[in-house]
Amino acid sequence: MYRYDEFDHAFVRERVAQFRDQTERRVSGELTEDEFRPLRLMNGLYLQLHAYMLRIAVPYGTLSSRQMRQLAMIGDKWDRGYGHFTTRQNLQFNWPKLEDTPDILDALADVEMHAIQTSGNCIRNVTADHWAGVAADEIEDPRPWAELLRQWSSLHPEFCFLPRKFKIAVTAAEADRAAVAFHDIGLKIVRNAKGEAGFQVLVGGGMGRTPMIAKVCRDWLPKGELLAYIEAVMRVYNLHGRRDNKYKARIKILLHEEGDESFRRQVDAEYEKIKATGGGVSHMVPDAEIARIEKYFAPPKYDALPEEDAQLTQHLKANAKLARWYEVNCARHKQQGYTILNISLKPEGGIPGDATSDQMRLVADLADKFSAGEIRVSHAQNLVLPYVRKRDVVAVYHALEKAGLASANLGLVTDIIACPGLDYCTLATARSIPIAQAISKRFEAPARQKEIGDLAIKISGCINACGHHHAGHIGILGLDKAGKEFYQITLGGSADEHASIGQIMGPGFSGEDVPAAIEKIVNTYIGLRTPGETFLGAYRRLGPAPFKDAVYAQAAE
Repeated sequence: MYRYDEFDHAFVRERVAQFRDQTERRVSGELTEDEFRPLRLMNGLYLQLHAYMLRIAVPYGTLSSRQMRQLAMIGDKWDRGYGHFTTRQNLQFNWPKLEDTPDILDALADVEMHAIQTSGNCIRNVTADHWAGVAADEIEDPRPWAELLRQWSSLHPEFCFLPRKFKIAVTAAEADRAAVAFHDIGLKIVRNAKGEAGFQVLVGGGMGRTPMIAKVCRDWLPKGELLAYIEAVMRVYNLHGRRDNKYKARIKILLHEEGDESFRRQVDAEYEKIKATGGGVSHMVPDAEIARIEKYFAPPKYDALPEEDAQLTQHLKANAKLARWYEVNCARHKQQGYTILNISLKPEGGIPGDATSDQMRLVADLADKFSAGEIRVSHAQNLVLPYVRKRDVVAVYHALEKAGLASANLGLVTDIIACPGLDYCTLATARSIPIAQAISKRFEAPARQKEIGDLAIKISGCINACGHHHAGHIGILGLDKAGKEFYQITLGGSADEHASIGQIMGPGFSGEDVPAAIEKIVNTYIGLRTPGETFLGAYRRLGPAPFKDAVYAQAAE
């Protein structure tokens, strides 16, 4: 994985020193909160409902065991013994004291981490497929390009005064596990007719109050031209993006108002200028530079192993609980004899995405012993050990089980994505966590989850959609209605390679009525599905009518 160079180390340490001085001036009263706000946001520090919240960047979702242990230490020393993994592959601490934050940032810098590009009108933490580099269906590891984008965007003058926050995601797999269609820029490594790998560039996706699916801006772009082309997109956005209305400031609104063809023409024109003049960046990414970065992402030395492990097979036959967990939480690896081992942070009835410091330390220990010291964070708020030999699966499982981390629910009804909601967030209009917990408890029986199959429930506590409810097979949006929390349900959303935006089913529900409504929806699906048909497939075939009838029929009577 990537290691900081001299520039990285100096840049991060200088930022920490600057923020320490700014924090001291705020604590002394020399700076007002209004004056301090833009300074703290540049360092990932938010003022939430009850306390400050520090959001820490995990570039493209990759962590070392050393970094995970440092996060655990920070949670114990300066927070309340846990952290919250987010849909941007970041980690949030919800209870740091203002005066402690410079020390936290210093501790992060000790392990090559920071909180830069996690807040404000900048290019946010660049995300990637959490199975990158080990997925059986990918063309190549996309993370070197995500790292290149991180380095390039950190101090680029074109991105110091963006109209609004800007999000980029990268994948190289046939299955989209990075939700690229819901990003300001989504990048997918694909092959052209000659078999050459390049980028398909999507622009203008996003969620929030105006959800949109990104449009293809370039079908195929040579990999070496990536930075020049992205700069062209950013120039057009910087030139025309709204700065008078934050609700209309995202690039998705610009693309919608300009029209697809007009926007592409403007980007192409800027691109030609960059190629002709250099524009402050080389037109082509030097081969030597990308090769330098790629070395940091070289896989570990794999053992020569048979595809199936005899001892594992025996254990699976003897232990039905283990077999179920292995079937659900482990995925096909590109290397024979290995598996991608996914750790659910969604215990039935628990808080989605939370991990205690002790659990973080355990995952770090398991990574060292069984996964080449590497951990991934998924945008679904789970963790991944990417290099596990099949012969080690049983040992990892038993360790996870003792720590409360062996829920066999990846991709199932209790693997719920949820934002912190009104329990923490000043922007939230309703709680998310209790709704997720109630639904999870309702469907906690393993047999019930297996019967339902693939089903993505996503919950947001406000219209900003941090819980990705627009992309949920079942989405839940918490809103305020005359001072009371109520919840709108959407159906049919998806963040995969066939992305879609969920459609509002009808009138909203009180919090206590949401789990029953979800159960009626699920029961309707089970009653009407064809053999092997998923919830999303059934919804797309049947449309909303039978689900609406099932949920609202009793109320109408």
